[in-house]
Amino acid sequence: MTAQTLPEEQPLPDGPTPAGSGDRRALLPPLHLGPITVETPVVLAPMAGITNTAFRRLCREHGGGLYVNEMVTARALVERRPESMRIIKHEPDEIPRSMQLYSVDPVTTGHAVRMLVEEDRADHIDLNFGCPVPKVTRKGGGSALPWKIRLFESIVATAVREAGRRGIPVTVKMRKGIDEDHLTFIEAGKVARDAGVAAVALHGRTARQHYSGQADWSAIAALRESLPDIPVLGNGDIWSAEDAVRMVEQTGVDGVVVGRGCQGRPWLFGDLQAAFEGREDRHRPDLPMVISTLLRHAQMLIPYFDGDERKAMQDIRKHVAWYFKGYPIGGALRSQLVTVESLTQLEDLLGQLDQSIGYPGADARGPAAGPARRRRSTCRRTGWPPRSSTRPSVR
Repeated sequence: MTAQTLPEEQPLPDGPTPAGSGDRRALLPPLHLGPITVETPVVLAPMAGITNTAFRRLCREHGGGLYVNEMVTARALVERRPESMRIIKHEPDEIPRSMQLYSVDPVTTGHAVRMLVEEDRADHIDLNFGCPVPKVTRKGGGSALPWKIRLFESIVATAVREAGRRGIPVTVKMRKGIDEDHLTFIEAGKVARDAGVAAVALHGRTARQHYSGQADWSAIAALRESLPDIPVLGNGDIWSAEDAVRMVEQTGVDGVVVGRGCQGRPWLFGDLQAAFEGREDRHRPDLPMVISTLLRHAQMLIPYFDGDERKAMQDIRKHVAWYFKGYPIGGALRSQLVTVESLTQLEDLLGQLDQSIGYPGADARGPAAGPARRRRSTCRRTGWPPRSSTRPSVR
């Protein structure tokens, strides 16, 4: 089964349509990150357990952009832990090879970046300062780290210096701050720029918000205005190509970063490319297309896990709810699909689905419903972050 569009729409071309070709008007010019030119200014956000080689290939086949692998910790990379070495693998046709590092220590950061450079393992390195997971932020890492502005500056400067030995661009992804009383994004953005990063990406939420509420696009616009001399990318609440267009129009960003919006919907990157090229064709996947994509995803996970079929099936389970969001496939089959143990079992279960079900419309987009969760504090009892919101100004 190949990608499908509504009958009245034209299918997506095999390759990118040149920006501004014919009577079409490109929404944005290509994104330039050092020596790298990203024709479609869209970035796949690194997502743990999601953006492995299998999922990245599905996304790349639908549209252009920069496809980043799962976050890897600098320490685990330096120690060459097997899972970390698996995470940083790229397929031969993945160009540029983009990866994201997480670190809380400039020395380890330097060792990790030097390793990537000397062993020719990356063409682009992104630094993670946007992780909102409490077990990370409670220790002052992830989206909490920019509050320690000198440590942030040291980590970024070290990465830029080491990557610069081979001309590899470094970018930074961050959040607004720890909470509304500890906002850091403007200051951190300026520090990162002065340290030599190629671009800054901002998720319009604080660490405390996690993924609740709405992303604050006005903060993204403020960062864009504060950093007129480097590319600024926006992230948060992009569930459709139209959302991406609105973000660009409202904030003036140079590109968008897409995370949860593409889970179970790798064809979103085709829609984004179309939108940025001034085309209106969009994917409207019927159930057969969703089934074939999910099955292919599962098949590609097997070699990713070195032939371990059971591990691949365990991994695909979490994607089931995302792929079938909005499609009436029934609770019984859903329950069986999320406990699948083998590829044969998966194929049998998918074969029981009604092939006549079409695209359900808006129900297939947006955040998946789930049980209400109590918001967990990003602060730990030992007092991080400090009670005072006052910190010496850097600029």
